[in-house]
Amino acid sequence: MNAKHRSATLNRGHLDTGRRSSGDHGTVTAADRILGCLQGIATGDAIGKQTEMLAHTDVRRWYPHGIRGFEDAPGTVIPRYAGNSKHEWRIGETTDDTERTIAVARAIIAEGRVSHTSIGREMLTCRKCVHPGVRSLWEFHQAGDPARRATEHDGCGAAIRVAPVGILYAPSALDELVIGAREAAISTHGGSLAIAAAAATAAAVSAAIDGAAPEQILGLAEQAAAQAESQWPGPSGPAMANAIRAVHETLAGLPVLRAADLAASCFPDRPLTIVPLALGLATVMRSAEDAIALAANVGGDSDSVASIAGGILGALEPGTVNRRWCEIVESVNAHNLVVLAGELARCRH
Repeated sequence: MNAKHRSATLNRGHLDTGRRSSGDHGTVTAADRILGCLQGIATGDAIGKQTEMLAHTDVRRWYPHGIRGFEDAPGTVIPRYAGNSKHEWRIGETTDDTERTIAVARAIIAEGRVSHTSIGREMLTCRKCVHPGVRSLWEFHQAGDPARRATEHDGCGAAIRVAPVGILYAPSALDELVIGAREAAISTHGGSLAIAAAAATAAAVSAAIDGAAPEQILGLAEQAAAQAESQWPGPSGPAMANAIRAVHETLAGLPVLRAADLAASCFPDRPLTIVPLALGLATVMRSAEDAIALAANVGGDSDSVASIAGGILGALEPGTVNRRWCEIVESVNAHNLVVLAGELARCRH
């Protein structure tokens, strides 16, 4: 089935993934796509946070009608985080995912290239999720060394902050994309799967900003993952590129994308499903808004999946990023993504 005509059913609501297509790609500038990417990342992060780490059955228990956007007043505490000893997350608030994406962007803007030391310096100013429960971040901040190179951790923390690398380099610069993804990763994530996932995400973002077809975006992501796994192999051999293809084929084979079916077939709770599911949604669906909502209704690492898929689709189809969500996220967080996007656009080559 042609990706433009895929649909997604979220509990009682029906979402037509083609209804908000940006139309003629010739009318959309690279600057539009870069802003759409950043807005897709931030809104996906904030929408997805409402169900992060919930089992799919618990998503349905907390939200019987499904996640359709922000499910309470902006700035109020998300009900299940009330009284949380680490942080009372608020409606519309973005997480460390967006905070560190912005840190990577600032490092790139400052130097015009990707340097792990510069990125490390910017990330040491980040404050969200710095506690022993997130080992990759905790160890980095405890060391306090911007030049630190992690040798372990295969989680998706690198992939969810790597979009600025894809914004910097064009798809033809695959070697630079892969090396840049590793530079953006190794402050906190040195595992082969983490680097491969970051390389795949950076490549997908880069291709989306060029307005590539979904099949081309997926192909470049697979190629980047395979190249990364070849250059920095893990103990279990290459796996990420195959997982990306397998999850995409699963999604492409479904006549309708339902949260329950995705939860049953590729629940995002481990490295080989989180980024592959995000890339699958980004290359099977055609709306950032719909992909974000669907990811939030699946559960698991929903903010990561929604953020990555939202960023890629925000770049490919900027008109499908929900404007009201953007306004809420900006009012709660004051990220000033319009200015950041403009500065990144001037760096792309």
